[in-house]
Amino acid sequence: MVRGKRTLAMLGLVTVALSPLPAGRAFASGGGGGDEPHLVKMEPIAVPIVDSDRVAGTLNFKLVLEAHDAATAEKLAAAMPNLRMAAISGGVEFARLDASALRAVNVADLDKTLTAALKAASPEIGRVLIVEVGASQN
Repeated sequence: MVRGKRTLAMLGLVTVALSPLPAGRAFASGGGGGDEPHLVKMEPIAVPIVDSDRVAGTLNFKLVLEAHDAATAEKLAAAMPNLRMAAISGGVEFARLDASALRAVNVADLDKTLTAALKAASPEIGRVLIVEVGASQN
């Protein structure tokens, strides 16, 4: 009888350990006692890669903006058309100077360019997170 209870208790612990966190509640190491990030997702962006005098490819990227609080996140969501234009402008500038359809995208430089462009448009942005990036040849 004791062995059956012990096995059942171990099975319960394994089940709890393997169960995922509820959606939207991922925690970094150290637990979840602090502030939760306030993220604003942007729609995917595609800008042309121009080589000399012709369009040689397309630079594609997806961004998520991190705000300091919920009110700032709402303000960023309301300003999305202006933020999108700033991101497109920064992406075009990066694609014109630093991108090629034939080599890997330098994400560190793209991050600097996009962060500068978006923070100029909205200084309330905490961080600009690049969640997907790629270049394709035409």
